Amino acid sequence: MRSPVLFLVFNRPDTTCQVFEAIRAAKPPKLYVAADGPRLNREGERERCEEVRRIATAVDWPCELKTLFIDENLGCKMGVSGGINWFFDNEEEGVILEDDVLPIKSFFPYCDELLERYRQDERVGVISGCNLISKRFEPHESYFFSHYNHVWGWASWRRAWQHYDVTMQAWPEWRDENGVRSISDGSSLFESYWRETFENVFQGRIDTWDYQWTFACWRIGMLTVLPASNQTHNLGFGLEATHTTIDTPDYVQDSIPMLLNIPMRHPSSVKCNIKADKLISRYIVHLTIFEDLKRKLRAIPFFVKINNLLQELNMKNNFENF
Repeated sequence: MRSPVLFLVFNRPDTTCQVFEAIRAAKPPKLYVAADGPRLNREGERERCEEVRRIATAVDWPCELKTLFIDENLGCKMGVSGGINWFFDNEEEGVILEDDVLPIKSFFPYCDELLERYRQDERVGVISGCNLISKRFEPHESYFFSHYNHVWGWASWRRAWQHYDVTMQAWPEWRDENGVRSISDGSSLFESYWRETFENVFQGRIDTWDYQWTFACWRIGMLTVLPASNQTHNLGFGLEATHTTIDTPDYVQDSIPMLLNIPMRHPSSVKCNIKADKLISRYIVHLTIFEDLKRKLRAIPFFVKINNLLQELNMKNNFENF
């Protein structure tokens, strides 16, 4: 491969090893490894973090290796965004992989080719390797364009990332100008969901980095490339994951990664595929009337108490049946 790679790691030696082996097979000319620091209250985490750093830097091919090892824990929001900032401070473009995102073989040439093809096209901000609607949507071309910038394996350019702001200071003005409506294609559910989500991120009620990247792309008007077939496995579902602690959703299980044919078939124009975005909104983001009602009920204190009680009873029953 031709592109530099940023490898974002933390405390999971098993998944880190799997992803590193995929990177090793691709042999990028430059490898950047950014590692967040251990949390003080987690027994054994310092040792796991040290092991992860050894695994992620075991380069045995011609490669320029650079590292950003943080001593203290910054968390998902500042740790990941800080690592990406560091990467694009040093590189004009490249591929970003987290330690639980395992790419398949065609992911790397896919990124290489499209980073070059859309390098100067400011309509395109992200090359994503993730397609979670491949069972429901089969384009004739090798990829399509979307407003959704999935980050389970992706690539971009400094020219795009320069618009990123982890604090989302531009949100109030864009919100008041009905910016979300310009993306919504007339869906009130879309507008209400994303207005609420962005507001929660802006107010610090959601501790993450990726919603801010979506906001940056939407505000500037940049589209994301999504592959015709999924190019990555997400290894992060489980008890040790930061956010994806639930059982693996059906849409992940259904989106089996498949090799893309290289050279690729390119779309005739750069424009959002509305049909695909509606499928993502419905089946991935769950923008339906029923799900919207559930979200609203979860915000009412009485229903929060009932939900917590039901969860406690379910845990008790599971323990008694063990």
